[in-house]
This record gives sequence, C-alpha cells and structure tokens, in this order.
Amino acid sequence: MSYEHILVETADDVRTITLNRPERLNACSPAMAGEIRDAIAGAQAGGARAILITGEGRAFCSGADLAGRGDASVSGGQRAYDSLSQQYNPLMMEMARSPLPIISAVKGPAAGIGCSIALAADFCIAGESGYFLQAFVNIGLVPDGGASWMLPRLIGKARAAEMMLLGERIPAQKAESWGLIHKCVSDDALTEEARALAARLAGGPTLALGQMRENLMRALQSDYAAALHQEAIGQWKAGDSGDAMEGAMSFLQKRKPDFGGR
Repeated sequence: MSYEHILVETADDVRTITLNRPERLNACSPAMAGEIRDAIAGAQAGGARAILITGEGRAFCSGADLAGRGDASVSGGQRAYDSLSQQYNPLMMEMARSPLPIISAVKGPAAGIGCSIALAADFCIAGESGYFLQAFVNIGLVPDGGASWMLPRLIGKARAAEMMLLGERIPAQKAESWGLIHKCVSDDALTEEARALAARLAGGPTLALGQMRENLMRALQSDYAAALHQEAIGQWKAGDSGDAMEGAMSFLQKRKPDFGGR
C-alpha cells in the first residue's frame, strides 16, 4: 500500500515507519494517524518481526496537526473528540496490541500526540536534541493519546503532574534520568542505536516477545493473581513454539539460538 504522509520500508525483518511531513515538523494529522495504524497492523503479515518508528527531518512529531478546522458548524471540542475517537485512539490501541516489539527514535520535539506515540513504544531512544512535551495546558486543553494513563505509570504521579500541569519541555537526558525513556544518545548515534536494537529484537523469539508485550499491558490493569494466570497462559503459548524448541536445543548444545520467529 502506498502512503501520503509516512514512508514505510521492511528490510531484514524490521518495518521502519518514518513520519514524513518535515515541513510541518511531522505534525500528525488524522490521516497520518490512520496511515501509521495501517502500517503497524500490516507489519507482521508483511514479513516484519519488529517495528521502528522515526521522523523525517529535525523532528519526531510536533503534535496533532491543528491546520484545517473543517466544518465550521462543528465545535472545536467535537472535532477533537471525533479525531481522537476515530483515528488517534485507534492508533494508540494498535500500538498496544501489536504482537511485534516497537522502538521509537526521537530527535527534536516529541510533543502532544507525538509524545504519546514515542512513549507507547517498548523502547524509546532519543538523541540529545530530543525533548518530550505535553503543552496542552498552554492552549487550554488536556493531554490525550493515553498520556494521562501512561505518564504516571512511567514516572509517577508527581512527575506526570509536572509534565501535564506545567507544560514544560523534558529534555532527553532528563527523560532518561526519570526513567521516561530507554536511553539518550548523541544525535549522530541515534539511527545506528535504534536500528541495532530493532535488529536485535527482530532476531528474537517473536511469539514470546509478543506474549511479553501482552502480559505487560494486562499487568498494568490487573491484580497479582490475574498477572500470574496470564503468565501461565503466555508460557503455554510460547512453550509450544518452534523458537522455544530452538532455545532449548541451543542451550543444550551450548550455542547461540537461531530464532525463526515461529
């Protein structure tokens, strides 16, 4: 499928999704959100075993595209609700439900919905120019894209409140020290680091990694007993996979496993 707002390439088991509106700092329109969701949904069928999301030019994503207000008879609040319900929220759910590990590579701003997309990845790597911003308070709006659920779970209530209620930039180095992201690296090393991690994950036991993602998401919303039960189910599924057999054989033969993603 061809896309208007993103670039998609699948090579060496990694699907790279590049937000491609550099003239607008990759501001995410509803149409772009739909394209990202489609690219993620089709990644595994397209031969990918990991997903890398990045931005073209000097930004990851400057937030939702506020240009083009549409039907003047519809209030701004209703338009925002409709866009979230129909495009942005389904994108965030697609990221959460994907059976493939997801990496985001951030340079420049990751603001608003761009911040949510970046942080929804399993691993967010940022260059030193990267920063994370929930600026909604500055324009009289509220954080969206799952930020109010995600941020306190990543960094605690106090720091989440700082991001949401003060609306100030969190530089990449500070984000790393907070535990908001996986790693901060130099801008020059960002692409190499992100691709290396994506390749590592793409070479892993794909079914087990997908089950881990599902278990993590469920555990954030369930009690201890439910988490134990979900782990048992996941172990059953993973234990019957070819990768589990390969893992056991490689252990016995004292060699590195060659996981096939099955």
